[in-house]
Amino acid sequence: MKYNQMNQSATHVIFLILTITCLFPFLLLFMSSITDESAIVRNGYSIFPSDFSFDAYTYLWGQSAAMFNAYGVTIIIAVIGTFVGLLISALLAYPLSRKDMPIRGILSFLVFFTLLFNGGLVPTYLIYTEVFHMKNTLMALIIPGLLTNGFFILLIRTFFSTSIPVAIIESAYIDGASEFKIFYRMILPLSLPILATIGLMLTINYWNDWFNGLIYVTEPKLFSIQNLLNRMLSNIQFLQQSNLGGNNSQMATDLPMNSVRMAMAVIGIVPLICIYPFFQKYFVKGLTIGAVKG
Repeated sequence: MKYNQMNQSATHVIFLILTITCLFPFLLLFMSSITDESAIVRNGYSIFPSDFSFDAYTYLWGQSAAMFNAYGVTIIIAVIGTFVGLLISALLAYPLSRKDMPIRGILSFLVFFTLLFNGGLVPTYLIYTEVFHMKNTLMALIIPGLLTNGFFILLIRTFFSTSIPVAIIESAYIDGASEFKIFYRMILPLSLPILATIGLMLTINYWNDWFNGLIYVTEPKLFSIQNLLNRMLSNIQFLQQSNLGGNNSQMATDLPMNSVRMAMAVIGIVPLICIYPFFQKYFVKGLTIGAVKG
């Protein structure tokens, strides 16, 4: 009994240390965002800053109108992209999981092939802008490179193959259920772990995406939060590195470059930290079950 208690206590201590280790970067990130710029330059980053300052958040608050708009754009594309991406991935993964599918092997190879090769940036850009006319539209932030992913499709396919008994599908056939009804009423409810896992991954991808906005969007009203923060950071760097004279030079020198960078990271990551606990149990279960075998 005493040995078990000691073993349990040691386990708790180990996990406590691991938790602190995981939380330390986030604590350092936040404390750096409220540290005075001169203190960062003088002493470096620290969780116990010598001088506190909210200049970084004051500067970002001055851009509050653009940031609220960017948050709205990001939420819209994350919700729509996650829902449509899950739907497409599940609809493709379901027939791939059925062993009686005639061209199952060919379709699986085509999905896997997309993980190894792509058309390249220039052809992709020309197709989306010249053929589909997606430049400066929300579709440009949803479809290119984010809506579907071969890895996600293979994960869902593996989950369907290993975790949903064939007998359930056969019994539904006997009862006269159609393929769509089987998929909607039986397969999807039994697949919540993997769907929540892929949904979380898609949401993170959409939330953190800045590349599509950089390539396809020039209208400020369509900037996502990551794209906006990236452009703001680039503007600050330009002002500090340019050889401007007079007031502009002094304004560039006074900008809290390092603390603003940390504050931007805090603003970008906080929403994801808030939603992650609600998906954690599904995320772990879905990822482990869905990756058992291909």
